[in-house]
Amino acid sequence: MSDVVAEETGYDVRQAARAGFDGLTVGRARGSVQANLVLVPRANAEDFEAYCKANPAACPLLAVGMAGRPELPPLGRDIDLRTDLPAYLIHEGGAARRVDEIATCWRDDLVSFAIGCWFGAEAALAAAGIRMRHVELGIQGPLFRTDRQTIAAGPFHGPLVVSMRPFARQDIATVTAITARLPRSHGAPLHAGDPAALGIDDPDHPDWGEPLRPTEDETALFWACGLTALAAIEAARLPFFITHAPGAMLLTDLEENAL
Repeated sequence: MSDVVAEETGYDVRQAARAGFDGLTVGRARGSVQANLVLVPRANAEDFEAYCKANPAACPLLAVGMAGRPELPPLGRDIDLRTDLPAYLIHEGGAARRVDEIATCWRDDLVSFAIGCWFGAEAALAAAGIRMRHVELGIQGPLFRTDRQTIAAGPFHGPLVVSMRPFARQDIATVTAITARLPRSHGAPLHAGDPAALGIDDPDHPDWGEPLRPTEDETALFWACGLTALAAIEAARLPFFITHAPGAMLLTDLEENAL
């Protein structure tokens, strides 16, 4: 976490990404809302927007862009979606490759969707004195596909994806109350405790992110996750789309405490 600058803003992180920063955004620009980014062809955009609206806990929409336009004015000044995230995944032909910019593959038919991210809750939790071990470790933590199905829209369907973070047992009520006030950062946890209740058989091997087991004094909390959108797009078998790389979010100028 040595790249973190005191009092940095979402704009600062976007400029750092534009200049070559390619790390995780966990713990960065605390107080600024972070967003998952999804870019789909215009032909699929209406159905994808309907999917997000049908599954708001997992896919809280912050903004939808205009086809072919790389900016999102409602989320901040001078945003260029082609360069202002630390890393992206280009999904093509059933495979994904990580890149540090998407200007070279930009298309005039791409429609951008910014979806809320749990990282946006970190400042409120830190202000309440809540320990967050994933932040201390500089990781995003584990993310899992569950056995719960989302509401389909057009070709988009699939499992609910969740993020897990462990918290001290005495902090669970406070964490739940704080995050419940932040619906655009996925709101309150949907499950606490045994991951098997969500159909997660092996918590040491997450689908994305890094393993992070609770200690004997902690409880695992699970939140709906924006990567649910990725699972739905994969299920729809789109031949081409773009997303942020896991943990490398779009930092906005929105303030978390204004959610």
